Amino acid sequence: MHTLDIVVMVIYFLALIFVGFIGARRAKTSEDYIVAGRNLGFTMYLSCLAAVILGGASTIGTTKLGYQYGISGVWLVSMLGIGIIGLGLFLVKKIYHLKILTISELLELRFNAQTRFISAAVTALYAIMVTVTQVIGMGTILNVLVGWDLTLSMLVGGGIVLFYTLLGGMWSVTMTDIVQFVIMTIGIFLVMLPLSISKAGGWANLQQTLPASYFDFTGIGWSEILSYFLLFCLGMVIAQDVWQRIFTAKTLKIARTGTIGAGVYSFLYALAVSIIGMCAFVVLPGLNDPQNAFAQMAVTILPTGLLGIVLASVVSALMSTASGTLLASSTLIVNDIIKRFSKKPMSETRFLLTSRITTLIIGLIVITCSIWIQDVLVALDVAYAVLSGSVFLPIILGLFWKRATAKAAFFSIVISAIVIITGLAIEGLTSTNPILYGLASSLVSIVLISYFDPSKNLSEAEKKMEQVYETPEQKQNAL
Repeated sequence: MHTLDIVVMVIYFLALIFVGFIGARRAKTSEDYIVAGRNLGFTMYLSCLAAVILGGASTIGTTKLGYQYGISGVWLVSMLGIGIIGLGLFLVKKIYHLKILTISELLELRFNAQTRFISAAVTALYAIMVTVTQVIGMGTILNVLVGWDLTLSMLVGGGIVLFYTLLGGMWSVTMTDIVQFVIMTIGIFLVMLPLSISKAGGWANLQQTLPASYFDFTGIGWSEILSYFLLFCLGMVIAQDVWQRIFTAKTLKIARTGTIGAGVYSFLYALAVSIIGMCAFVVLPGLNDPQNAFAQMAVTILPTGLLGIVLASVVSALMSTASGTLLASSTLIVNDIIKRFSKKPMSETRFLLTSRITTLIIGLIVITCSIWIQDVLVALDVAYAVLSGSVFLPIILGLFWKRATAKAAFFSIVISAIVIITGLAIEGLTSTNPILYGLASSLVSIVLISYFDPSKNLSEAEKKMEQVYETPEQKQNAL
């Protein structure tokens, strides 16, 4: 890298740290720290949601898939887009007016405190593992381009995210995400994509040079597409970091339209990054590690100055997701475990302090796990496998099937989580089968236990939730 490119990236990092200080001044209450005061307009909301969806696996992972399989590499991120659109169309209206902070709160409202606790533990694990993928991605970029040791690169990238998230919570994350969304959009769509196609000799040359399978949208294989559906589409519908962003929207209309808009943006992003990977296959054949395809392509084709901007755009995608999932995991642990089961009431001051301490501890754990795992897609597979297989059905059936009982939801999560973790240990971390086993065991257990459970179909908490859906405020906003 040229000195100018390094200067551009350093300025960008310093700007993020400065924004972190600004966010810290605005985070005065727990709602400020966790959901930005529930006060984001459409532009800010869409930018932040798109930024948290599209992270390290979306950029580095999809480029790798484009390099290996061609245009069918779009399926990883496309499944994220399908999941987020489904969330906007079918679930946002049901959850927005509950004024909750986490998925686990919804499960307590629908079922009981035990279900809240176990779902918080599982979902926090998911959020931590997604954060791990982003830190690995940052480490990969800095390792390839700056030449630092991979471990040192992860420490630097993860440390910056931890610092500004620790200071201002969701306000810092929101403000940095807006900057990151703009930079990643310019870097990918206006700089990297057109220059990659040009360097590869144009689209016509790609068609002549690449194998025919590279232009087949199913070339990656139906089994892999199914795997992405189970992992990412289902996982996105119930991801705490995404739900937490939904609760930042000022109105229901903003929450719905912004969520759908972010899903559409995901499709475009998937297509652009897959094509960049295809171009890399032509320009840089025989890479030892396809995970480095994006970084190597950037170094090869970009002139001085532009390289720094594009690399900042990739780091932006990584940091935005990392900060969102880091905050999501600490929110789940503090709000649904520490606060919920604390013997003494937790004041605003104590809540904020506990949140920051928890964020710090989780951040250190994340960096340690990143150094240990060092593979973006493997870490992401583990995260979504546990989430999709064990929490998806209890939430969906809890919202749409009134007969589901608290006992059924609780044991469904426990049983399916055990099945998935055991399956991953036996068949390997990249196997899809454990997710199917988890979903099957989750469905069977929740249905059978609900039918044989003598508990009432609607608890007092459920009746309260039903009443919330019928408030005049919700009806007015829905109109």
